[in-house]
Amino acid sequence: MSTTLEKTKVSNGKVPHVSQTYEIHRLEVPTTVDRKRILWIYAAPIVGIHILALLAFVPYFFSWTSVIVMLASIEIYGLGISLGYHRLLAHKSLKVPKWLEHGFAMFAACSLQDTPAKWVANHRMHHIYSDDREDPHSPMVTFIWSHFEWLLKYNSATRSITNLQKYSRDILEDPFYMKMEKTQIWPLIYLIHGIAYFLVGYGIGYWKYADHAQALQFGSSLFVWGVLVRTVVNWHVTWSVNSLTHLFGYRNYDTTDNSRNNWLVGLFAVGEGWHNNHHADPASASVWHRWWEVDLTYVVIRMLKAVGLAWDVIEPRHKRVANRDSAAR
Repeated sequence: MSTTLEKTKVSNGKVPHVSQTYEIHRLEVPTTVDRKRILWIYAAPIVGIHILALLAFVPYFFSWTSVIVMLASIEIYGLGISLGYHRLLAHKSLKVPKWLEHGFAMFAACSLQDTPAKWVANHRMHHIYSDDREDPHSPMVTFIWSHFEWLLKYNSATRSITNLQKYSRDILEDPFYMKMEKTQIWPLIYLIHGIAYFLVGYGIGYWKYADHAQALQFGSSLFVWGVLVRTVVNWHVTWSVNSLTHLFGYRNYDTTDNSRNNWLVGLFAVGEGWHNNHHADPASASVWHRWWEVDLTYVVIRMLKAVGLAWDVIEPRHKRVANRDSAAR
């Protein structure tokens, strides 16, 4: 479904003020969903990692260093989703060298959020059917549905090869992404990166303490906080973009869905919480439309552009209008 930004006039490069009201219309689950059929390939790791992450409450696994690593990792691996899967692959909002594009996809795999092709297909379907019944994860069904339940139930529209080719054909044309799709190597990438966290922690612990027991404790702490807890947090941050930012917040643009700008989600989701801005101008590489709507993903994009690693960066529509008006004077 397209937005009605064109009906909300943008002049002099200014973001317009629009009505904050939107009539909530309850939806049934998509017609292609079989709620009795559980996708164990998703349900098992989601439940399992949530349970394992509870080890963080055991004092043995706690260290302030691991907590700091966890907080930094939330932002770093979050870029794999926000910059890699989302703005780069799903919306083609910028271009980067292939090696860097694939690197961002590997970071996204370390967040255990599916293959690039499936993620992109689901997201493009969300934009086409946003907050209509065929939207894969609209909170107009229920909050829980949009937050994670949609991942656990079989949906032929999101699982079929036909729809994957329809919505992600450009992604599958890349042999690297096709290999990830065919071999399901992305869980292995996640496992390897988890082992790496433990080994690095063990090595640092042994170098610091010269004691295997303390090295084991530090390596385990880094694994629990830097991998398990961070994965759970990254999941809920991404899921909150699907749920919270279609229910709570304010609107800059009169779109035909219930997308909202939510500062809390924006803080943790490296800018993705300014969701109404995104739905109003999905092609843009930036959702930084007002001075306080800080978009850390766009900051990274600007840094990449400054060193020649990003080009053809699409600016927000209100900036494009301002630049056009300025050039016309």
